[in-house]
Amino acid sequence: MSSYLPTLKQLQYLVALKEQGHFGKAADSCFVTQSTLSAGIRELESLIGVTLVERTRRVVRFTVLGDRIVVKAHRVLREAEELAAIAEASGKPLTGELRMSVIPTIAPFLLPRMLPRLRADRPDLKLYLREETTQAGIESLRHGHVDCVLMALPFTMGEVDSEILFQDRLYVAFPHDEPRDPPEWIGPDMIDESKLLLLEDGHCLKDHALAACNRPDLRASATMMGTSLHTLIQMVDNGLGMTMIPEMAIASGILEHTRIVARPLQSDRAWRDIALVWRKNSPREKEFHLLAGILRDAAALNCRLPEAA
Repeated sequence: MSSYLPTLKQLQYLVALKEQGHFGKAADSCFVTQSTLSAGIRELESLIGVTLVERTRRVVRFTVLGDRIVVKAHRVLREAEELAAIAEASGKPLTGELRMSVIPTIAPFLLPRMLPRLRADRPDLKLYLREETTQAGIESLRHGHVDCVLMALPFTMGEVDSEILFQDRLYVAFPHDEPRDPPEWIGPDMIDESKLLLLEDGHCLKDHALAACNRPDLRASATMMGTSLHTLIQMVDNGLGMTMIPEMAIASGILEHTRIVARPLQSDRAWRDIALVWRKNSPREKEFHLLAGILRDAAALNCRLPEAA
């Protein structure tokens, strides 16, 4: 075996450059100077005897071999982090640092109730959170930027493990008196496709809502323009249409100070599964199951809405 192996730092610089596409931005993400990062990558190229990055004044372009090595570098860095995690997990569980991605349709509604319970139960846990869409969260998990993702299923994820925490029912929200005297439950056939407002592409709640209705015409006709659930609520409250929102958002008070009426959707799949997801065969798997239990218990403390709220 060669005694001249790439260092983890060199691999971190290479991965950062691939992700940022710019030497200055990559250096900032690694908390080093641009010259330090550039020198580290040149040392790596000299070490293995090949060019990984083509440098011009305006463009950073990876060679074919450079792209292949970046994929391997991701894996090596993730394995190195898991080596440290094995040692940490051998002590008291759920201590030290834990990085979690949370999707935007969960974070503002569930975290305020979950985090106090988690801090009380595990005071030695340093939980670092990042809010990002489902696909971005899965990519962060795959690349080792986070340890787990709090998200909604179903969603195609690849090689991961997960534990479902609870079901989050979907509600139809519409302006006051539109329609008058609404029924206790709203069937998909009652939804006016010309008035349905949904989140923009990239938010899995949109796909869950459309799948629950099982009406292809809704996917073709619905207006995808909301950047957040709070934006959609303001649009509905101003009479611009109707939308679908999860129960956890209603329980958190998103409809307070509005005249919006919400009724549960009547469908064979009128809910989304809230789950904790982590990399398959992670050395912290037992910790993630423990964390899932704490999050589930914290969520259960919130009283569920009446079926026809």
